[in-house]
Amino acid sequence: MKLLNWFKKADKQEQRSYTGAGYTADIMAARSNWINGTTGVAELTATVQGAVSLWEQALSLADVDGADMLDRRTMALLGRSLALRGEFVAYISEDGLVPASDWVISTRNGKPRAYSLTLPDTSGGHEVTALAGEVLHVVIGADLAQPYFGSSPLRRASLTGDLLATLESALGEAYAAMPLGSQIVPFPEAGDADMDTLARGFRGKRGRVLLRESVAVTAAGGPAPSQDWKASDVSPDMQKSMSLETLESAKHSISNAFGVLPGMVTKDAQGPMVREGQRHLAQWTLQPICALVAEEASAKFGSPVRIDVMRPMQAFDAGGRARAAAGIIEALALAKEAGVDADKAMHLVDWADG
Repeated sequence: MKLLNWFKKADKQEQRSYTGAGYTADIMAARSNWINGTTGVAELTATVQGAVSLWEQALSLADVDGADMLDRRTMALLGRSLALRGEFVAYISEDGLVPASDWVISTRNGKPRAYSLTLPDTSGGHEVTALAGEVLHVVIGADLAQPYFGSSPLRRASLTGDLLATLESALGEAYAAMPLGSQIVPFPEAGDADMDTLARGFRGKRGRVLLRESVAVTAAGGPAPSQDWKASDVSPDMQKSMSLETLESAKHSISNAFGVLPGMVTKDAQGPMVREGQRHLAQWTLQPICALVAEEASAKFGSPVRIDVMRPMQAFDAGGRARAAAGIIEALALAKEAGVDADKAMHLVDWADG
């Protein structure tokens, strides 16, 4: 019996390392997308990625004082995570901030108390349990019912995002299938099989000459009149569907949701418009986010943290600042001559540091 069983291998449990990339991971991701539906497909559009890139690059340029852990790479990851997920969670370790790919929160009175974090690694993510003081958690667009969960601008404008994704998908399918630049010329009577073969060949024949059966051939079988041999264009008229105008409107709405003025992304944008859009993005969208990040970092790091995105982006009127500085210097000199307390005078006009 031993001789007969010599080829049998011993029972051994097979072990595999999970890298997060491969056939199984792709199938699981596709299955997840199928279950979740089409929501989130708008993230694949160039409009959304352009707005996300502005957030990412602007925060990577921000001036950070009081927190060496918030380096440029971490700030870039923070900006991209906030733009796409509305949240950024990172574990405060001895090696610095480690962004988490997934997390579970335990709360008390609506405030996080403990976290179960999944930290990414090439050999697969590992779980870490940490208290709230050990985790940097930044949230934007929070709902009153769940203040510990954030939402991205795209999720807050999901109808427009779905419209944008649907329009781009429909136009992509249309341009892939419709016979752009194709023409149909008359063709004498032929068998049904030949005509069906020609009809099936119409799809995607861009810029080619197509044939159809003539409708003006005499009963005796004579040649067709000369006017019947005029070619006809079969390119669809997209203007009647208003799809291009609707697509442009959806793009502008999505850009506006991310704080990017639509005028910045038009083909006839001028320098003043771009500068005003840059100021609007920095002052009304990114600087308040920097204030939230600085407040969270100050609470978790135990030292004051300040983050400024206005100066690196030069999101201000240089000429106006120069005139304001000259006026302030002149006012301070006059106050000193008159014996007036300059700090009190500045406080009266709401001029404060920061």
